[in-house]
Amino acid sequence: MTLNRSRLGLPLALLLAASLSAPLAIADMPRPQESRLSVQAQSSVEVTPDKASLSARLWERTPAVAAGDDQQTDPDALREARERLEERTGELIRTLEEAGLERDAISAGSLNVRPDHINAPRQQDGERETLVRTQLERPITLTIDDLEQLPVILDALTEAGVNALDGVQYDLHDRDAATDRALTQALEKARHKAQLMADTLEVSLGSVTSVSEVQSPVFMPRMMAMRADAMESQGAGAEYRPGTIAIDAEVSVSWEIQD
Repeated sequence: MTLNRSRLGLPLALLLAASLSAPLAIADMPRPQESRLSVQAQSSVEVTPDKASLSARLWERTPAVAAGDDQQTDPDALREARERLEERTGELIRTLEEAGLERDAISAGSLNVRPDHINAPRQQDGERETLVRTQLERPITLTIDDLEQLPVILDALTEAGVNALDGVQYDLHDRDAATDRALTQALEKARHKAQLMADTLEVSLGSVTSVSEVQSPVFMPRMMAMRADAMESQGAGAEYRPGTIAIDAEVSVSWEIQD
């Protein structure tokens, strides 16, 4: 009897151990994935620029000489060209201030000196000599907070005889407010789409499970190309309209679907 009980005790112990470990095995089983509703939404906001910046350049040149000459630039000619350039720059700044532009809105860049190679007229034998002259240049950058001043300032630049206009760049005083508006509208549109889908499918939206930006809203300043000769031909009555700039934003949002 003792021997038989020992033989029966081993299977009973194994059965008891299996029954104790069974709940643990069930607890480790993966749970079913929660139902979600995901949408993507894009929004585009049209904004009107309320400020601008303008770049212009003044330059003076020394007389051209043969490129092979040892003394290519006469020091007196170089000094005279610089004096003419500084005088024109000062006159331009005074003209802009008289046009209503604040001194802090006018930035005169540093002097730039570089050689300028040009081709001389062809000689009788068909040969063409290369000439070189020195160009002295001063860049001028203007910040215009009131776009109503733009036509008057452009007229002042033309009257001052600027050599080059690099264009007008339209911008916003508060870029963050415009990009926030685009992002907010994209999120509102995502919520509207999700609610429409949930109502149609007769389900309820739960908590937001994930949200991400597919396209971040970015404000890109608008550049309007312009030349000094084109400005002069337009005259004082010309109008300059900044138009509108589109700011795009796109989001992806997921909601939990409630039972």
